[in-house]
Amino acid sequence: MDYPEFIKAMPSLALPFPDDVVQNHVVRSDDGLVVFFRFLQDVHLPPHSHLGQWGTVVEGEVKLAMNGETHVSGPGDTYDIPAGTEHEVWVKAGSVLIDVFEEPDRYPIRA
Repeated sequence: MDYPEFIKAMPSLALPFPDDVVQNHVVRSDDGLVVFFRFLQDVHLPPHSHLGQWGTVVEGEVKLAMNGETHVSGPGDTYDIPAGTEHEVWVKAGSVLIDVFEEPDRYPIRA
């Protein structure tokens, strides 16, 4: 699945991963971020926490560990990470995700 041209024309975030690992496009408001992700390689995010996050899997697979439980989400599944909840994430190469972050400044927009 490829995002439509108008989404691909949106700005991207300066993430701690190179473009050959994760590609993204973002919509930012004063209240949060909506990020359209495409993972080109497997990614592991070690345990961390931040304000609230909600996401949906468009394609691929995400494994999320929090509160002593691990869940695997596939296409059509959603996940909700409450503010302050420590979690760990594994995303499979080829995954397409849409994530909404409560923090408008979670990541800076790439210049």
